[in-house]
Amino acid sequence: MRSDSPLFTADRVSCTVPSPDGDRTVFSGLSFAIGRGEIVDLVGPSGSGKSSLLTAFARLNPHASGSFALAGRDAGSFTPQRWRREVAYLPQKPILPGDTVADAIRLPFTLAVRADSTVPAGGGDGDARDGGRRIGLVGRFARLFRDDAAHARGMLPDARIRETLDAMGCGDIDLTRRPHDLSGGQAARVSLARTLLTEPKVLLADEVDAGLDDENAAKVASIMAYAAGRGMAIVRIRHRPPDGRASRVATLADGALTWTDATGSATGATNGRETA
Repeated sequence: MRSDSPLFTADRVSCTVPSPDGDRTVFSGLSFAIGRGEIVDLVGPSGSGKSSLLTAFARLNPHASGSFALAGRDAGSFTPQRWRREVAYLPQKPILPGDTVADAIRLPFTLAVRADSTVPAGGGDGDARDGGRRIGLVGRFARLFRDDAAHARGMLPDARIRETLDAMGCGDIDLTRRPHDLSGGQAARVSLARTLLTEPKVLLADEVDAGLDDENAAKVASIMAYAAGRGMAIVRIRHRPPDGRASRVATLADGALTWTDATGSATGATNGRETA
């Protein structure tokens, strides 16, 4: 489901980082736009600032500035947490806390439930004494966490997690398996599954196929293409050869973006803004 109107836009994006020799400008004044259902590959030499640009889009980069909008709505009208749910950054190295794969995948849902939960401020039975108050608080927090986990399981049941993992070629991964027992490629796919299940409008994928063999990288690319077909906009940092999934390629080098289309033809750009 492609759309010619931009879903996400970025203007005047700059990044300056401190260094022993003084501040270093990574890029300055860049512009970027992507439509619903579009896949754009972001390529360029190592150290050119590709990850810095994606984290700037997600409002995760303290050294970056710029103007960002989602569906015409300025980023400033979102809370940072809401923005990052809608414009989701997927790092190259998976972070999978939890006792099991299911726990790790369900974490965003657990946190969302917890954010809406409150611990009663008033004391309960036995809270008049210091010891009773301490025990009462511990008990309430323990119940709160158990309730959060149960609610999250209702929002994201095991069956849906299983279906997603199977579609990503992870049929061999047991939901009760410990995340630290996964291979690098398996962990990358589990991390991708977790992000896709939160249904962001924009996915910023930072070379998530770097640890995968060609077969599994193709499976991940197919899943992203399926998500794009449902309207998700996807920006992928890649060092692999083109796989035919992207409609455009943005090359970041020497602080500037240049653009080519799916055929490799230049579209024309000046400092990241398309001119043709």
